Amino acid sequence: MKAIGLALAVLALAAAFTGDADAQQYPTRPVKILVTIPPGGAPDIAARLLAQRLTETMGGSFFVENRPGANGNVAADAVAKGEPDGYTLILAADSLITINPHVYPSLPYDALKDLLPVSSVASNQFFLAVNPGLPVKTVPELIEYARKANPPIAYASGGNGSQHQLGIEMLKQRAGINMLHVPYRGGSPAGTATVAGETMVVLAGASSAGLLRGGQLRGLATTGTKRSPLFPDLPPIADYYPGYDLTIWLGLFAPPATPEPIVTKLRTEVQKVLHEADFAQKLNVTGALEPLILSPADFSALIKRDYDKYGKLVRDVGVKVQ
Repeated sequence: MKAIGLALAVLALAAAFTGDADAQQYPTRPVKILVTIPPGGAPDIAARLLAQRLTETMGGSFFVENRPGANGNVAADAVAKGEPDGYTLILAADSLITINPHVYPSLPYDALKDLLPVSSVASNQFFLAVNPGLPVKTVPELIEYARKANPPIAYASGGNGSQHQLGIEMLKQRAGINMLHVPYRGGSPAGTATVAGETMVVLAGASSAGLLRGGQLRGLATTGTKRSPLFPDLPPIADYYPGYDLTIWLGLFAPPATPEPIVTKLRTEVQKVLHEADFAQKLNVTGALEPLILSPADFSALIKRDYDKYGKLVRDVGVKVQ
């Protein structure tokens, strides 16, 4: 028995040395970062900036592959079932991990177990906006108008189960008001519909900044916990409803069982990049994003907190996506 135990210990030690050696050499071939949307959105921008910088700092080749489909589930499943060697990663938005499991009847992967967190990457927020024809200029005025409106005013979203919808539903719960949900195929069409007057309210993303600046949409507030550098005059919704927070985050994930030395090396290099002022500026200018630098424990806690938060909200609202 002692001989068997000694042999197992030697094997474990050898595996550890092998893992450390692999991590020291990593990457020895191109590393693919999957993105769940077509080119141009915030996850794609962040992934391309990160891939370019990691290529420069790690001495290997990192590239982005856009693989949209099923609200991100196609790319997520590919990574969840991918080879755990550090050469297939995913730059995922929080909704993939914290919302999709609650709104889809079944998924081919477990979002909390089959996607290994490597590092937080970036964050941004929405802007609560209205059609300029609506006679409101502040959040309290919107709430009062909505409370009296009969029939209820309509709000646009990027689809059933989207953060656009859940963010407005959070506000409805807090304020005790009713608004009619009108889903569209993405945030951009939702913003366009509100400009056209098909709907009156929308949570606009950074891609709608031009509409806000041009006056086609009237911004009332931000959905995060602080003001946005893009529109510093807009207060957070939390100023009126403490605890309200719809901060969107992006993170880098790997297949489960990816060796810890490789995960640690990746995380260390990513966080070095996030601390660079030039990288932070590029994130902000091109995608209205801010670096999100969290310890592994804090990132895991954020994932769990948002998973629980959105799960309760989805159950309250009764959202399901087929």
